[in-house]
Amino acid sequence: MNATNNVDTFPAAWLNREGSVVLESVSWDAYEGLLRALGNDHPSLRLTYLEGRLEIMTTSRRHERIKTLIGRLLEAWAEEHDIRFDGYGAATFKKKKTARGLEPDECYVLREIDDVPDEPDIAIEVVETHGVVDKMAVYAGLGVREVWVWETDRMQIHVLRDGEYAVSPKSLLLPTLDVVELAEFVRQVEHDQTATVKRYRRQLRERA
Repeated sequence: MNATNNVDTFPAAWLNREGSVVLESVSWDAYEGLLRALGNDHPSLRLTYLEGRLEIMTTSRRHERIKTLIGRLLEAWAEEHDIRFDGYGAATFKKKKTARGLEPDECYVLREIDDVPDEPDIAIEVVETHGVVDKMAVYAGLGVREVWVWETDRMQIHVLRDGEYAVSPKSLLLPTLDVVELAEFVRQVEHDQTATVKRYRRQLRERA
């Protein structure tokens, strides 16, 4: 299906449908226009743009619960280790020069910045349904240094090297973080989140 540049013709029914829809030959202006039209009214939507192809995906409540727990655990770890960890949630990051844009599930910046960063240092992706557009290609074009992917109850860390991602057993940005231990607590997603974070903090402090 080809998309026109008039975002007003975008079918409203698609916004509430589970799954995803892919539009081809979408101009950069049309993509930005759709971002403006949606604004903050549809926080469960993820728009991924790659060189004219636009995928619009909805997320489930479980998806949102998992990504929130991952964020809370990471933030607790950063606080316990006194590490700067500025969160930008699911903010849109885009770069016209490389014709790429998306919203991470969660993302963080570990450096001092004057304003909103051009890209996060770490992006978190929770994968329950695989999309059509290659998100890793989008992240690489944006220059995101690490992408952490949670899928099938495990965390996989992808580190950007020479413009491509390579799987790494640990984060190069947070080298002392025990990823296996973190994943054990993320698997407790059906439990009380606050209690889970407290247990994680206690375990970190016992080992400190």
